[in-house]
Amino acid sequence: MMQVVGVELSLEEVTKLTGGRVVAGESKNGYRGLAALNEATANDVSFLGNEKYYDDYLRTNAGLVLVPSKVKEFPEGPVYVEVENPSYAFGLVVKKLSAKMRSFKPGVHPTAYVAEDVRYNPEKVSIKANVVVESGAVIGDGTEIQAGAVIGEYAKIGKDCLIYSNATIREYCELGDRVIMQPGSVIGSDGYGYEFVDGAHQKVDQVGIVVLENDVEVGANTTIDRARFGKTVIGEGTKIDNLVQIGHNVVIGKHCLVIALTGVAGSSSLGNYVTVAAQVGIAGHLHIADKATLMARTGVMKDLEGDQIYWGNPARPAKDQLRSIAALARLPKLMSDFRSLKKKVEETESE
Repeated sequence: MMQVVGVELSLEEVTKLTGGRVVAGESKNGYRGLAALNEATANDVSFLGNEKYYDDYLRTNAGLVLVPSKVKEFPEGPVYVEVENPSYAFGLVVKKLSAKMRSFKPGVHPTAYVAEDVRYNPEKVSIKANVVVESGAVIGDGTEIQAGAVIGEYAKIGKDCLIYSNATIREYCELGDRVIMQPGSVIGSDGYGYEFVDGAHQKVDQVGIVVLENDVEVGANTTIDRARFGKTVIGEGTKIDNLVQIGHNVVIGKHCLVIALTGVAGSSSLGNYVTVAAQVGIAGHLHIADKATLMARTGVMKDLEGDQIYWGNPARPAKDQLRSIAALARLPKLMSDFRSLKKKVEETESE
C-alpha cells in the first residue's frame, strides 16, 4: 500500500489519465493511495488484472477499481472505471502519484565530490550526498544522482536520468536520456576475459565501453560488462531486471525484457523485442532473433530464430518441449505395459 501525503487525484483525473469510463458507482472523495484489492481502503485506487484475484475483487474496500470490459459484476462501494488494460492503466496512476511524491531538487550536496572539469549545469542537475563525479564526465539537464553513486572519468549521462544510490558508471561509458539505474547496479565493470598462459590465467585488458540507449532501465545489483574493445550495447527502451549479468561485447536490441538471474555470455546478441525470462543462460557468440521468447531456466547453446517461444536446456520450441514432458510422464505406464507384454510373450514361447 502506498499513500502520498498532501496529494490527491480526482475521479475525473483518473479517467482522463487512463482513458477509462465510469461503469458503476459514485465518487465520494479523491484518491491518495494505491493498494492491492485485498488491502485497499476508500482512499485507494486498485485494479483487477488477473482472474485469480476475482474473489478479492468481490470483497474489496477500494475507493476506485480499474476493471476490464469483460467484468459484469460491480459490488456496492467502489467506483468502477473500465479500461482496456487495467494493469497498464494502474501503472499510469502509480506514475502520476509517485511523480508528485518525488520532488526534483537541483544542486550539489556539500559532501559530493565533482571534479572541476565536469560538464553540467548545477542549477538543472541534482547531485546528492557522497556522490563522486570524476574528471571529464558529462551530466545532462534534469538528471538526478542519488547518494553514494560513482561516475567515472569521461562518462556521459544524458538528460532526465535517475541514478539511484550506490550505482556505478565506470570510465567512458555512455547513457542516453531517461535512463534509470537501480541501487547497486554497475555499468562498465571489466569483462570476464583470461588467457591460460604458462600454467596461470592471465587477465585480458578490457578497454571498450558500455552504451545504454534512451529509456533503458537497469535493475538493482545488475552488472553490464564493458567490451573487450568496441561497445557493449543495450538498445532503446530495454528493461533489465535485478541480478542480471551481461557479458562483454553483448548487443541487446530495442525494447527487450531481461528478467532476474539471467546471464548473457560475451559477444552474444539479441534482436528487438526479445523476452528473456528468469534464470536463463545464454552461451557466448550466439544470436537470438527478433521477438523470440525464452521461458524460465532455458539454456541457449545455439542461434535461435525469432517469433517463437523456447524452453528447456538445451533450448527448443516450447511446444516440442511440452510434448516431451508429456511423453515422459507416460513412460512409467508404458514400461509397465511393456513388461506385461514381454511376460506374456515369454509365457507363450515356453508353452
